[in-house]
Amino acid sequence: MSISQNATNSSRFQVSKFILIGLPGIHEWQHWLSLPLALMYFLALDANFLTVITVHHEHNLHQPTFQFLSILAIVDIGLATTILAIFWFYAKAISLHECFTQIYAVHCFINMESGIFLCMDVDRYVAIFHSLQYSSIVTEAFVVKATVFMMLRNVLLTIPVPVLAFQRHYCSKNEIDHCMCSNPGVTGLACDDITINRFYQLALAWILRGNDMILVFISYVLIFHSVLRLNFAEAIVKALSTCSSHLILIFVFYTTIVVVSIAHLAGKAVPIFSVLRNVLNIVIPPVINTLVYALRAQELRVGFQWVFWLDKNMSQK
Repeated sequence: MSISQNATNSSRFQVSKFILIGLPGIHEWQHWLSLPLALMYFLALDANFLTVITVHHEHNLHQPTFQFLSILAIVDIGLATTILAIFWFYAKAISLHECFTQIYAVHCFINMESGIFLCMDVDRYVAIFHSLQYSSIVTEAFVVKATVFMMLRNVLLTIPVPVLAFQRHYCSKNEIDHCMCSNPGVTGLACDDITINRFYQLALAWILRGNDMILVFISYVLIFHSVLRLNFAEAIVKALSTCSSHLILIFVFYTTIVVVSIAHLAGKAVPIFSVLRNVLNIVIPPVINTLVYALRAQELRVGFQWVFWLDKNMSQK
C-alpha cells in the first residue's frame, strides 16, 4: 500500500474501534436483560437446528413446504447469531471491520428471511390455485432455483450498505449508543454527509422487503377471495389450514417490521425505542418461526418425536 493510500485511510478513520454502550437510558440495569435474551437466543438455535435435522432425516418431510421451512431455519440461525453483540451490555470494543461485517450480516439475513417468506407464499399459492399441477410446478429444482435467486439478490444488493458506511469519515466519536452495530448507529457517528447512506438503506428496504410484502399481500387477497367463493365449509377449512402456519409467520414478521418502523420515529424522541426496534426485529422471528410450524404441522411434530426417539435409542446403546 502506498504512502498516499495510508494517509487517506488514516484521515478517514481517526478512530480505530467502536465502543458498544448498550441500551440508552438504562445502562445501570440493562444486564438484567441478558438472561431472557440468552434464553431466546438458545431457544432459537435449538428449535431451528432441530428443524433442519428433522427435515433432512425424515423422507416424508422432503416436500417443498418443509424444504423452504428448513432453509428458513438456516437463515434464522444466522440471524440469531448476529445478536451475540446484544450480550455486550457493558462498554465493549469492536473493530471497524467486525462492525461493518455485522452491519452486512444483519441486513443480509433479514432480507433473506423476507425472500424465503415470499417463496413459501408462492408454494402455498400454487397449492391452493393449482393443486392438480402442484407437484409438477413446485419441484425440487424450483426450490433450489428460488433459494439461489434470493441468496444472490440479497447478497449483491446488500453489499453497498457496509461499503457506503466504510466510505464515511469517522473523525472523533466512536461510542455507539446501541448493543450492536446498526447502520444508522454507525453512520450517525460520521463527520461528513450521510444522505446517500440513508437513501440507499431506505431504497433497499422498499425494493426487497417492501416488494416482498406487497406481493405476499396481493397473493393472500387472491387466496381469501377465492376461498370465500367456495360453497363447502369443509373446503374452506381445508384451504385455510393449508396456509395458516405460513400466514401466522407472515403476520408476525411484517407486523414486527411495521412496529419497529413506528418505533424508529419514536426513537427520535426516546432513543431506547430506536435500539429496541433493531433488537426485536432480529430476536423475534427466529424464535417464533419454527415453534409455529411445530405446533400446527403434524408431520413436523411426528418428525421431532422420531428424531428424539432415535437419539434416545442411540444413547442407550
